Amino acid sequence: MKLLSRLAIVFAICLAGIFALSIASPVQAQGSFSLSGGEVSRGKGYMGDEVRIYGSWETAYGSYIYIFYELFNEDQEDWSYGKKVRYEYYEEYETEGFYYFDCDDFEIPESCMGTHEILICSDDDPDDVVDTVEFTVYPFIEVNVTEGPVGTSVGLTGYGWHENESRVEVRFYTKDPGTIYYDDSNYYVVAANQNITVDDYGTWTGVTFQVPMSSKGDHWIYVVGDKADSIKLDKIKGAEFEVTPGISMSPTSGYVGDNVTVTGSGFTANEVGIKVSYDGIQVGSTTADANGAWTATFQVPESAKGVHQIDAYGNYTSATTITDKNYTVKSSASMEPTEGHVGTTLSAAGTGFAAEQVVSIKYDTTEIATTTSSSKGSFSASFPVPKSMHGNHTVAVSDASGSSFSFDFVMESTPPPKPALMLPENNSRLGFIGAVTPTFEWSAVTDPSGVVYYFQLATDAGFFGPIIPGDKELTATNYILPEALALPYGDYYWRVKAVDGAQNDSGWTVTYSFKSGFLPMWGFIAIVAGVVVLIGVLVYLLVVRRRSFYD
Repeated sequence: MKLLSRLAIVFAICLAGIFALSIASPVQAQGSFSLSGGEVSRGKGYMGDEVRIYGSWETAYGSYIYIFYELFNEDQEDWSYGKKVRYEYYEEYETEGFYYFDCDDFEIPESCMGTHEILICSDDDPDDVVDTVEFTVYPFIEVNVTEGPVGTSVGLTGYGWHENESRVEVRFYTKDPGTIYYDDSNYYVVAANQNITVDDYGTWTGVTFQVPMSSKGDHWIYVVGDKADSIKLDKIKGAEFEVTPGISMSPTSGYVGDNVTVTGSGFTANEVGIKVSYDGIQVGSTTADANGAWTATFQVPESAKGVHQIDAYGNYTSATTITDKNYTVKSSASMEPTEGHVGTTLSAAGTGFAAEQVVSIKYDTTEIATTTSSSKGSFSASFPVPKSMHGNHTVAVSDASGSSFSFDFVMESTPPPKPALMLPENNSRLGFIGAVTPTFEWSAVTDPSGVVYYFQLATDAGFFGPIIPGDKELTATNYILPEALALPYGDYYWRVKAVDGAQNDSGWTVTYSFKSGFLPMWGFIAIVAGVVVLIGVLVYLLVVRRRSFYD
């Protein structure tokens, strides 16, 4: 009896405890909950996947259930409110008396790699949990551009990565790795290896790379890290990139006759019959290698100033699929020779000028020639160097389009030789009583720039009072003194110098002197008068003497 009483007391205490618990907390619903969907498998996939969460239970807590997603998968908790879903009671269901809900568009939010809980709650509070399902997040990447030629800059963003990831390796697969060759380096090249910073939700940005040399068509980009280091085991999802054919060139501007190297990429592997064109005219040909790459070099043909189109095509690659590149032709000009004398023939030529434009050529500030450029922007012109001072001069070539060039021309500075004085001879005497008009003669000298002479005549050896000042050019090698300047009796001095077309001066010759007449006019008159007087005296004496004889 004593034992029975004790058992009764224990039983009563248990009933009291059960009653107390029933008052303190609600009764948990009985039912089942499921999750389906995700790109990889049921309950597994990637951020952004839409999954279906559905279930049934016996007890209704209002009209809705609430779904919360665990953003972190470590000790810390941070819940993302996901969905408010209405549920209903369906009597026609096989299991009568149960309430059903079905959320078929729950999107997995941004979250780190690993397993995350999804809470089904009776209220908009994650503490009011009815049941829990799980979803495993795997890492993947997105690219900011999905096609382009070799050399395209591609930006990557990673989602669902391990929160402690610190460095990633970007692999560009030149061949499809299928499902077993992810780690075979014969299938890919490492396009980038960069440090990253992963945020609290498994996301990183700022990784870029340039598409490496590869053939035309689809290629694959995968990324591995120091935590998620196996594409297959960690189910890392990559991105596709279509390599399109393209060309580049170097340089992109220059002159007619320059060498230009064109590089092609993204062509079909080993493609033959590849041709390079310049304004639609073939200027080169080549064959692609196993990666669809090739190079060709050509000389810029005769063409006018401005932009010209470079294109390429092959047996399998149409020119319409290639983005043309622009080559800018710049003007150039030349002149030769760069030194010479008056009359030297200068030749000016130019390429890359505006088509069919008047080209002006100036010597210093004087236009000395014009010509017109051809339809391909070329011209040539020749002209003699005009008379000009010895030393440096400028030859300018220009047209209305703004093309302008200048060149230095050096005029020769060698003076011509001095002439040799011939007539009248030095220390000679001309005439009898003065007023002579002699002819002055000297030897000819030669100079490539041509020669003129300057003649001076004076009554003193210092030429301080010249009769002929020597300021007039003479082309002949003589000077005939005009009657108006007939030289009276006296001493005279003369000299000559030669000056060429470049104004190089030979300097004055030695001075020659001569005398005009034997005596001045007054002396001649005096002599004549004396002779007349003498004759008169003699006649007188003779007449007087004869008279005396007869007398």
